[in-house]
Amino acid sequence: MLRLVSLKLGRLYRYVKLAVLGSLAAALVLNTHSLLASLQRNELSERRFLQLNKCPACWGTSWCRKFLNGQLRLESWGRLRLFDFFNVKNVYFARYGEPREGSRRVVLKRLGSAQELADIDSKICRRATGRGRCDLLQALHATEFASLNGDVRLLTPDAVEGWSDLVHCPSQRLLDRLVRRYAETKDSGSFLLRNLKDSERMQLLITLAFNPEPLVLQSFPSDEGWPFAKYLGACGRMVAVNYVGEELWSYFNAPWEKRVDLAWQLMEIAEQLTNNDFEFALYLLDVSFDNFAVGPRDGKVIIVDAENVLVADKRLIRQNKPENWDVWYESKFDDCDKEACLSFSKEILCARVTVDHNYYAICQNLLSRHAMWRGTSGGLLHDPPAEIAKDGRLEALLDECANPKKRYGRFQAAKELREYLAQLSNNVR
Repeated sequence: MLRLVSLKLGRLYRYVKLAVLGSLAAALVLNTHSLLASLQRNELSERRFLQLNKCPACWGTSWCRKFLNGQLRLESWGRLRLFDFFNVKNVYFARYGEPREGSRRVVLKRLGSAQELADIDSKICRRATGRGRCDLLQALHATEFASLNGDVRLLTPDAVEGWSDLVHCPSQRLLDRLVRRYAETKDSGSFLLRNLKDSERMQLLITLAFNPEPLVLQSFPSDEGWPFAKYLGACGRMVAVNYVGEELWSYFNAPWEKRVDLAWQLMEIAEQLTNNDFEFALYLLDVSFDNFAVGPRDGKVIIVDAENVLVADKRLIRQNKPENWDVWYESKFDDCDKEACLSFSKEILCARVTVDHNYYAICQNLLSRHAMWRGTSGGLLHDPPAEIAKDGRLEALLDECANPKKRYGRFQAAKELREYLAQLSNNVR
């Protein structure tokens, strides 16, 4: 009986597979002319594809000349709109060429799915008119994105607090940094909001409210040693960032020596974002294998998805002294048996100076046996060599970092784990 059911399921799977392949083949045949046209046409030079008509309800215009002049071209299958169905995140790979420098690979992001981008338009309309559809550009001038124009001198915390993770608890120091480093203006360098054009102010505010990833990359740039992809520019609702390399997941079964080095780098990133000379704590609220990438030449780990980053100003916390501000905060282990689980309180992250959240996120979701991703478990440091497994120190440190048994155990375990991984990494080089 079981064999009969198995045979029937096998046949059904083959039929479904053939039907899907047949449908794709038919679509390719029926759309051969349009597909060939897509391969020949450079959509990245078309205003409609870039949604440039949405501006200033867009991410910026600093790279429009490069887009419209044809200096960027989508790679291979990215030119076929037939495959947009599978590209839910609206992330594209392209070649960017400079006359004297040749071409290089870049990543293009719409910063949201098609539905999420449509929701932006709807939210703007509802804020202005109470209806879901309207003349977007007219409606924009009746929202808070336009009310902060004119002679407003500074972008202040009370105006934008809670708009997104980046400004869940903003300080004036953080907002001045965002304005001063805003890359979508020719007059960057000033923290005065009134020095921006009306359209630039609205673009800045809309980006801050709907997807602040570009502002994270601009305010904490890779050129200054921050572990984020390099921001290049925007045109309409398309931003360009530097291509880093393959995502971290592709190294899941890499040689042990490589995985040890990557794990050490991840713990160093957790430390840098938590404790730095600028006294900004950058907490990663979404940690998974596809949010990091590895440089093919230097092997450097870089954060490539920075949408969900909460920034807490430690100087402000020390100044305001909220309740229990100086008590060390331990994140609670979340045994949810799902991928990329994290348990956190944004309010507590904003109110404590000493927090172990980043160590917890990296250990639980990437390194330890609790890490789950794409049907696998065991984390990046799975299957260590026999002598390391027998010693037991690595497993103990990973367990304590993910799910501490002692008070403040994660803080100590994270410190020792960084040192131990550095030792292992040096030993194998």
